[in-house]
Amino acid sequence: MTLPSIFRNRKWRTIPGIFRKHKLWTFAATGAVVICVVIVFFFLFQKEEAAASPPPAEVEVIEVEQKDVPVYSEWIGTTEGMVNAEIRPQVSGYLLRKNYTEGTFVKKGQLLFEIDERPFQAALDQSSGRLAEAQGRLGQAVSQLTQAQARIGQTEAQVAQAQAQVSQMRAQAAQTRAQLAQAEANQRRTQLDVNKYQPLREQKAVTQQELDNAVQANGAALAQITAAKAQIEAANAQIGAAASGVNTAQAQVRAATAEAATAKAVIDSAKAAVDAASADVETAKLNLGYTKILAPIDGIAGIALAQIGNLISPTGEILTTVSTLDPIKVYFTISEREYLANTKNNPAQAGRNPAGNQAELELILSDDATYPYPGRFFAADREVDARTGTIRIAGIFSNPGNALRPGQYGRVRSITSFKENALLVPQRSVTELQGIYQVAVVGDDNKVDVRKVKVGDLIGSQQMIVDGLKPGEKVIAGGVQKVRPGAIVAPKPYVQPEIAAGN
Repeated sequence: MTLPSIFRNRKWRTIPGIFRKHKLWTFAATGAVVICVVIVFFFLFQKEEAAASPPPAEVEVIEVEQKDVPVYSEWIGTTEGMVNAEIRPQVSGYLLRKNYTEGTFVKKGQLLFEIDERPFQAALDQSSGRLAEAQGRLGQAVSQLTQAQARIGQTEAQVAQAQAQVSQMRAQAAQTRAQLAQAEANQRRTQLDVNKYQPLREQKAVTQQELDNAVQANGAALAQITAAKAQIEAANAQIGAAASGVNTAQAQVRAATAEAATAKAVIDSAKAAVDAASADVETAKLNLGYTKILAPIDGIAGIALAQIGNLISPTGEILTTVSTLDPIKVYFTISEREYLANTKNNPAQAGRNPAGNQAELELILSDDATYPYPGRFFAADREVDARTGTIRIAGIFSNPGNALRPGQYGRVRSITSFKENALLVPQRSVTELQGIYQVAVVGDDNKVDVRKVKVGDLIGSQQMIVDGLKPGEKVIAGGVQKVRPGAIVAPKPYVQPEIAAGN
């Protein structure tokens, strides 16, 4: 009901209606006064509350430090065994046994796997039999050669004996011919005597006895001639027989020599057969030995990749890997520019060699923990990868207890240069928002000034500031969340966490 309609209503035109109308206005006015009083008290309370300013926030501050600091470089690294021996079978066969505990330390020469040796033992037995047979043939040929050489010596002795007999007979024949010549000379002399005495006998100048003696002497000389000729003929016959014996003996020598040559050829062939059989035996022994697969180095043996009963072969997969882990290698890649900078810092080759390079390496593991044992440079690869412009570097770290295993990732850090007069603040005093770094600076009037800064490398728990701060200025290191630009604060010295822990 609107106000005009109220006045148009008849009941308001009466005296009681008028009183009711004034009562309504009274209540409205009273309510308005109460509301105004509440509003006044509220503003007064707010003004008093605003007039009571809070105390300044307490913050921890530290002066910007200026000093020479080392500059670290960091790379992603992968651990690898110092020596990684892939265990492969050298013969084909069925895997019978696995004789080591996977993932544990094994010694050089320790038995790892066994392959069924029965086929290889049979092959060795066969090769040994062929070797014995070849050695038997060689022995027989040597015996035949010995016999032939003995016959050669015997027949040569017979030839020498026959030749000696021939020489003796020829000497006797010569003596007999000499006797024949003498007998013929005597016979001619006695014949002259007979011829001389016969006319003289007729003349009775000599006696009959002298003639008879001359005739007898001549007959005796003729008999000697006949006997000497007979001896000569007999000697010639003997010489012929002896010469025939010499020829026979020489033929026997030639036959024995041919037999010896044949025996030598047989021996050469038998020796070749023995050598071939010996090589087969050695090969069979090697193959039999290969059925026992031994650890080639001391190290940690990995999980077996073949199961008992599998048919394995040299062309198949590896059985496992044994790695030497103490010390352990860490491979990482550096850029070509970093490598060139290192060569400039170490112009001599000795400085770039492992013995001459004294750069100490730190290894930060995947859980952000720093490995307790420092490493050192070990080797640089021979070439720069043309695709990535990086070169592979190997570091070496002590690994007692084999805590590190191949394939782990980590960050490798090393000092690559030194920054002179660097400005340092605690890392916690620097805040970052959308790539913008800020530091809260407390002036002499304890007023906060939030500045944009340019940061450099992180040196431990301290952040290097390249631009935006001056040495000696105070920055907030604790309680920076409680302040805003222009606020007044109550500074107190900041205590480094490591110092507080020491205290």
